[in-house]
This record gives sequence, C-alpha cells and structure tokens, in this order.
Amino acid sequence: MQDQKRVFLVDAYALIFRGYYAFIKNPRINSKGLDTSAIMGFMNSLLDVIKRERPDKLAVCFDKGGSTDRVEMFEAYKANRDETPEAIRLAIPYIMEILKAMHIPIMVKEGFEADDVIGTLSKQAEKEGYQTFMVTPDKDFAQLVSDNIFMYKPRFGGGYDIWGVPEVLEKFEVTDPLQVIDFLGMMGDSSDNIPGLPGVGEKTAKKFLAAYGSMENLLANTHELKGKMREKVEAAKELGLLSKKLATIMLDVPVTFNAEDFELDQPDIEKVTEIFNELEFRNLLTNFLKTFATETTTNTSGVISTEIEKSQKEKTQPKKTASNTNGQFDLFATPGSGNVSKADVASGFKTIKNTNHFYQHVNSSLSRKLLLQKLMQQSSVCFDTETTGLKALEVALIGIAFSYEAGKGYYVSFPEDQEETKAILEEFRPFFESEIEKIGHNLKYDIKVLSNYNMPVKGKLFDTMIAHYLINPDMRHNMDVLAETYLNYQPVSITELIGKKGKNQLSMRVVPIADQTEYAVEDADITFQLKQLFTTELESGNVTKLFNDIELPLVSVLTAMEIEGINVDVAFLKQLSVALTEDINRLEKGIYEQAGEEFNIASPKQLGIVLFENMKLVNKPKKTKTGQYKTGEDILSYLAKDHQIIRDIQEYRQYKKLQSTYVDALPNEINPKTGRIHTQYMQAVAATGRLSSNNPNLQNIPIRTERGREVRKAFIPRDKNYVLLAADYSQIELRIIAALSQEENMINAFKNGEDIHASTAAKVFQVPIDKVTREQRSNAKTVNFGIIYGVSAFGLSNQTDLSRSEAKELIDTYYKTYPKLKAYMASLVDFAREKGYVETVLKRRRYLKDINSRNAVVRSAAERNAVNAPIQGSAADIIKLAMINIHKRFEEENFKSKMLLQVHDELVFDAHKDELETIKPMIKHEMENAFKMEVPLDVEIDTGLNWLEAH
Repeated sequence: MQDQKRVFLVDAYALIFRGYYAFIKNPRINSKGLDTSAIMGFMNSLLDVIKRERPDKLAVCFDKGGSTDRVEMFEAYKANRDETPEAIRLAIPYIMEILKAMHIPIMVKEGFEADDVIGTLSKQAEKEGYQTFMVTPDKDFAQLVSDNIFMYKPRFGGGYDIWGVPEVLEKFEVTDPLQVIDFLGMMGDSSDNIPGLPGVGEKTAKKFLAAYGSMENLLANTHELKGKMREKVEAAKELGLLSKKLATIMLDVPVTFNAEDFELDQPDIEKVTEIFNELEFRNLLTNFLKTFATETTTNTSGVISTEIEKSQKEKTQPKKTASNTNGQFDLFATPGSGNVSKADVASGFKTIKNTNHFYQHVNSSLSRKLLLQKLMQQSSVCFDTETTGLKALEVALIGIAFSYEAGKGYYVSFPEDQEETKAILEEFRPFFESEIEKIGHNLKYDIKVLSNYNMPVKGKLFDTMIAHYLINPDMRHNMDVLAETYLNYQPVSITELIGKKGKNQLSMRVVPIADQTEYAVEDADITFQLKQLFTTELESGNVTKLFNDIELPLVSVLTAMEIEGINVDVAFLKQLSVALTEDINRLEKGIYEQAGEEFNIASPKQLGIVLFENMKLVNKPKKTKTGQYKTGEDILSYLAKDHQIIRDIQEYRQYKKLQSTYVDALPNEINPKTGRIHTQYMQAVAATGRLSSNNPNLQNIPIRTERGREVRKAFIPRDKNYVLLAADYSQIELRIIAALSQEENMINAFKNGEDIHASTAAKVFQVPIDKVTREQRSNAKTVNFGIIYGVSAFGLSNQTDLSRSEAKELIDTYYKTYPKLKAYMASLVDFAREKGYVETVLKRRRYLKDINSRNAVVRSAAERNAVNAPIQGSAADIIKLAMINIHKRFEEENFKSKMLLQVHDELVFDAHKDELETIKPMIKHEMENAFKMEVPLDVEIDTGLNWLEAH
C-alpha cells in the first residue's frame, strides 16, 4: 500500500504572535535597534516543524484585510482587538521575504482569514487523498478535524500535540467535531468579539451539547431550561445563531490546492543566509543550515513521522594556518602571506578559512624577547588568556594571545609546570606593568587569571564588552555576536576544539598547538578590530566620558573586590540549615493538617488541586493556559490575609528557597585556595547601569524576613583584627528624583533632616508630622517608592490595605502635594518620545524603542522605564563613582582595609580595627560627595562582627 502523502498548513499570524510573546520579557533586539522577536519565534517554530516532520507539502497561510463576510454579518466582529504590536507589523515583510527565499508558498486571499484559507485547502487536499496537519494553537480549528485532517498544536514549553477525531471528541465532550462550531457559538469568544449566549461558559456549553447536540436544537427546546437561564437564552436566540455563523470556518475561499506548488523544495540558501545575516540571526542561521542538511525518514506505520537524524558529525580537522610552520623564524611577516582558499562559506560570513591572516606561535626564548620588544613599541595592544577552565581564580594559564594590528597576532604558550609558566610570564612583566593601553573582552577575567601569578595589569584599559554595553545596552555583548554584527566575521567556536560542555569536554591543553594558536590569536585580533570601531561608536553615542571616567576605572575596582572575596562562617550555616529544616518540617505538618491530606507542596499542580478543588478557597480560581490552577506568588499574596494555610505555604516556600539557594549552597562556593567566597560582578547586564552579582548572587539575600537576615550573619571579617563595615546610602533614589524634579517640598524635607515618609504622610493626609500614624507613614512610604516605578491604584491597593478607590485618591493627592514631580515625570516621557532614549545624571543612555508604540500596553511599559531608568541609573552611576574614589584612596594611602561587596546602595568592607577611625569619615565623605546635587546625599555607617550587625 502506497504511503499517504502529508500536507502541513501553517497558521502564520498565530505562530508569529506566539513567537513574539514568547520573548516578551527578554525581547531580541539587534544592533540596529530592530525587535526581531516575532521573526525569530516564527522561524524557530517553522524550522522545528520541518525538522520533525519533513512534510511532503507545506504552505504558510496569512490573513489579509480581515473577514469581509463576518464584518457584514456582525459589525463588531474582532472590533475589540488591540492594535497589532509594531514589532509584529515590522516583522511581516521580513517573514514574507524569508518564506519566498525558502520557496514555501504563501497562501493569502483579500477579505478572508487564514482560518478560512486553511479550512478550504485542507478539505481540497483531503479530497485528493492527502493527510492534512493544521499547524496552529487555535482551538477553533478543531471543527475541521476528520479522519484525514489533524490539528498540529504547539505545546507550551516545547513539542506538539496532535488532535485527531478522538482527541477533539474528548476535549470538547462532543460526538462529532462539527459540534465544536456549536460549542464556540454558545460560549462566544471575547478575543474575536463573538457574543455567544449570555451566561453560557465552557461547562454550560458542554452540558447543552450533551443534552441537545446543536445550537438549533437547544434554541428549539428552551422551554426545558429553568429560571433566568431560560430567559437569557430565549432573549438571545438570534445572537446565538449569529455567533454560530461567525464561529464557522469557511470552506469555499477562492484558493486552490495545487500539489506541485506545495512541494517542500530546497531553499535558496544564499538568499536566506543574506536575510538572516541582515537580521543578525547567528544561531537561527546554524539551525536553518542544519535543518536542510539533515537526513530524515518517515515512519509509515503512524500518523506523524519520527525524526531520525544521523548523529554522526564531522570530526574537527586540524585547520590549515597562515603561520610559517617550516621552522624558519618570521615573527613579523606581512599579514596575508599565506595562501587562503577561496571556497564559499555557507554562512556568508568571513572566517579564518577564507580571510588572510598571520597568526604565529611564539615558542622560544628569542622569539618571546623579540615579541616583547615589539609590544613595548606599541601604544595599544590586545591580549587574551587561554586557561584550563572558567573560574578565573582557580584556573591555570595555558597561553596568552597578543594582537596590535588587524589580521596579525602572536601566541605564547605555557607548560603544565607552574614554575616554568611563572618564569615565562615574568618575561612579559615590563609589558603588563607599562602604561601601554591594554585591550580585551571581559578584561576582568584575564586580570584575575594573571593575579594568580602575581602579575598586575597596569595602564589604561579598553574593554570591548563594556564599550558595547554602553553603545547598545539591550543587545548581547559576547564576542562572537559582536564579530558577526560589526565585522561580518564568524570566529572559530570553542566547541570545535574541545567539544560541548559536559564530562566528555576536552581541556585546551590537549588541543594541537597550531589550533590553539589560530583560535586564541583570532580572539585577540577580532577584539583589537572591534576596539577601533567602538571608539567611534562611543563618540557618536556621547558616552565616551562615561566609558573613560566610570566604567573602565570600575573594571579595576571590581576585579580587586572579586580577588579579595569575603570570609564565611560555614559552621554557622550548618546550624542555620538544621534550624530551617525544623521550621520547614513544622510548617509542612501544619499545612497537611489544615488541608486534611498529605501532598507535594512544591508541586503547583497538586497544590492547586488541594487549595481550589478540595478546600475551595475561592469560587473561580484562575488557571494557566494548560488548564492547571495558578499558584504563583501573585495569587497567594492576594489570598494570604484571609487564609492561614496560604501564609504557611508562603513561609514554607521562603524557607525552602533560602535553604537551597543560600544556606546549603554557599559553602560549595568557597574557593579551595583562599577559603573565601568570590562573587562575580556583572557590569554589562542591567540596562539601567546597576551591577548584578553572580556565582553566588549576594545581592538577593532577603533582608525583610528574620531568617533571611540571619544568612547575613554567616559573612564575617577575615580575622580578629578586622570588623565588617557597611556604608549605606539613605533613600538615594528619592533624593535624586527630588533634586532632578526641583520639587521644593521634598527638597526642604531632606534638607531639614525630616523623615521623608512621615513628611510625605503629613502633607498628603494633612496632619501635623508628629501626629502621623504608623499606617499613614507606611502608605506614604509605599507611594514614595512606588512612584518611581509607575505604581497604579491597583498596584498600590495590592501592596497596602487601601481599597482601589482609596489608593487612587492617595496617588492623586500625592501628585497635588508634589506638583513638580508629576511635571518632571511627564517631561522625561516627552524627552524619550522625541529622542528615543533617556539619560542619567552622567549621560548613561537607556534606549526605549517602544516609547511611541501604538500598542498601549507596550507603550506604557516604555513610559515607566522612561521615568525609572534615569533615577535608578543615576543612583547606580553615583555609587560607582564613590567606589572608584574610595578604591583610589585605599590604594594611595596603603590601607589594610578592603572593599568587599556592593549590594545596590550599600558597600561592605573588611575594616582593620586600627584604621576604623580614619576610614569611617573618609568613606562617608567620598560617598556623600561622589556627585553634588541640590539635595544632600546621606550615608549611614555601622560596623559589626558579621554583615547583619554591620548593616
């Protein structure tokens, strides 16, 4: 029997919207500022279908102009839909262009929806003996399902569900897929503005279908209904019939299924590559090339094929290099002296194989001496270390690459014997201690590696990662992406040399020296070239001063802090873990008693069933799109004040997270060499300019809960001669917004040393400051901090005991009390609309691509950022200035005390007891005078035998 051919019809807009919203929290922005989320999301889905199924026939179906017939029937059809997000509107022409280059037919008909186009084509294909798979998450398509027509439904989290007749019958509790039309007609659809029958939801619609089988039969037997339901349905008979018509997918669109046109053909690789390169789709291009190079077969026994990919991969061959390898020493030959193959590269990028270069291994005392002489003649040199791992303070040095001219560079390798390595490295001390500018990508890593060998890196620095972070904060900053984006060059991947992460990954030491040389020097060469470009880009973005005065000096400060690390009391953490286990067990027991059963509290599914089905805590609990009850923190917070079990569950979650994330994890982060914890500060992550902490994250240790505060007790001074000192900016963001807005009421309150929250409460609630209640102060504090983040009446009511109307009244009164504040916030939004960005006090830019979006939700988020970014970013800039100045003073005055941590508005120091009286006023002075504003900055300082005592 001949295999049945399969047609896949893709619902374009459904997958485009799905792809766009999948990236909504972390949109994909390229170097040109284009939001490519929708294109990337759609293409990922399309390639996934092609890889999995290798369809015989394929088409992508679009809407055009909406459904003329349905609007004629019902003018309000789809009238309540939000305008299509700009990123999606901009994405459509690109997607069309890609599909054309892939030779995939685009099926579209003016005045008809994609649903109707797919419905018509699927029925035509069925008549010609094809199986049709409708690729869409839209449940409406279930009405089309037959023995040869299936829904191919993307799952949240990956994979697909296939709905045939049995699945549709079970899902909708009907006896025929055509009854799905009646189901949709009865229920209505708020997204399409189909009215449905009033008061009829999913359960009632299924009940009616079980009893009457169709809309028409229900309407013919309304006398059997009871009470208000009968009145509602009888009054809405015409509306019900209209809703059914609106929900019916048309099967007579003037389109034709021509099997030859729908053949899955070999794409125009060159054209697709060109488009992907323009969009900067590095990984997607690799995925695309693999998809159309993969061999697959079809499983003839089942409905859907099983992907059978041949896993055999080409082994990495030693690369031909342009280096002189015949033993003759030619350290300073002209770049491009070797012969380079002119073979086309599938990716369209320049690569090491098709680009002239001269990379040489420097492996003798004489050659190293000559190299050093050349290095010392340069004004600017890029260097890059190769090591045995990723933990900079625990690795060994394998090699260092140097480049000071495009297309040219040198690689100094080091032996396993660490004494020999030290001796070779020592030869280059004159260079590393010189004033020659040192270029690198993520220089902090390389400087820390060299610190293991007591080799300081002096002179001016230029970090291409940090430079690009200022040029384009929302884009990724890894070197491979930057090389492809700015140089149209695709570097050698580390996985080509040592394999993917995992137990089988090799060490760089076993890689042939020729390959090490090519890989390492290429990195230094590319970084050197990027530096030349970024110098100009920084100027055009007006951030050169910020780069030179703040971000570059901060690299040295953060490096010193990371090298220093902080001492931890492991014995205390073990005791705390035991105490937490007892707390968790106690809470667990109490939760089981209140629930009347034992279950997995950590399972959202089981928790939802217990709370909302068994205990019935609310009448209409919210569900996820997969039908599971929502049990996130936002849901529990709303219910906490009314139910003890919810408060216990929240506490249980806090303790479990505290134990796993910090108490049990911190001892594993201790460096075996130093016995201390060395967090890493991410300088190029937050678009606002704030630093983030990683491995471990010491900025997120809870401070508002008693157990959370106890974790801070585990951080202790280096020895008995030291104490921990914590210096904390007091309400720095409120002081900044008061100064920038020129709001006299706030400025005077700060200048007079008043409690700003009590002062605000006194003005808003019109009572003397000494009569302000604790609750009034608390509400005023919530508004004070919430205003910066664009708090709404709804948000404020959730954070306080105020009703929504009371919260709105409080916010309105607040703005009347501080009129210049509101005007200033409006001016920030206006500035952003005109310029496309906002700035901090030190001219750090936050680009807001959606500030003029027609989509209200997207635009509102950008407007909130327009207000928040200058305030939060200015606070970040000011503490960075303070850190640079304090570090400089510590070095110049040769203090034993060291700066250890930065936690947003707080700095933590290992303070030598003999120096306390000197450094306390000095730290306070440097922090309070880091940046002069009309509102004075205020810093609180305390000391203790652990971090909690000092805070």
